[in-house]
Amino acid sequence: MNIEIKKQYNFVDYEKSVEFMKSRVSEIIVESKEELIWFLNHDHIYTQGTSASKNEILKKNKIKIVKTNRGGKTTYHGPGQRIIYFIINLNKRKKDIRQFISIIEMSLMEFLNMYNVDCATYKNRVGIWVTGKNGKKFSKEEKIGAIGLRLKNWITYHGLSFNINPDMKNYKYINACGLENFRNTSLKELGININEQRFDEEFSQIFLKNLNSLK
Repeated sequence: MNIEIKKQYNFVDYEKSVEFMKSRVSEIIVESKEELIWFLNHDHIYTQGTSASKNEILKKNKIKIVKTNRGGKTTYHGPGQRIIYFIINLNKRKKDIRQFISIIEMSLMEFLNMYNVDCATYKNRVGIWVTGKNGKKFSKEEKIGAIGLRLKNWITYHGLSFNINPDMKNYKYINACGLENFRNTSLKELGININEQRFDEEFSQIFLKNLNSLK
């Protein structure tokens, strides 16, 4: 199946990206465009998904807060974080959104394992959690990747945000993903220094391989 891979390294306006995804979903429905995996960056923004609540904003700062139509709660996007949007037609595959989310999680875990990072997923907490590094166990898991999706006519959009080297202090103003008492982490905090281009290349290869299992 033909899937376009689009990689951008400038900041893309969040609300414009949502409009682009909606338009692409409509084009896929009428079969005028192919599926898309879109790697991009957003400037500083807090987004609140369909199940977010006001108390997830702990303290306001200068960063804009936007309500969005993806699933999930409140999260942060900004420089140093890689966004991957998956505009994938599940009509061509198994119509199982939970399994599709598992493929995203599994792909990121496979990527992290390449760098000796131990990670896990939890049934009641969508996303990817670091549990240790180089065989050394953390006292408490820390979140490195957040997932929020939307589905229209069995076509997915929105996706994954992954912390490469963002300024982590911006998480202090929110209960990220509605969770209290959990830290967020990044590759930089784990002592791993790679650029976005390398991440895009390695992750996309893993994800495309795993997507083939959704049949």
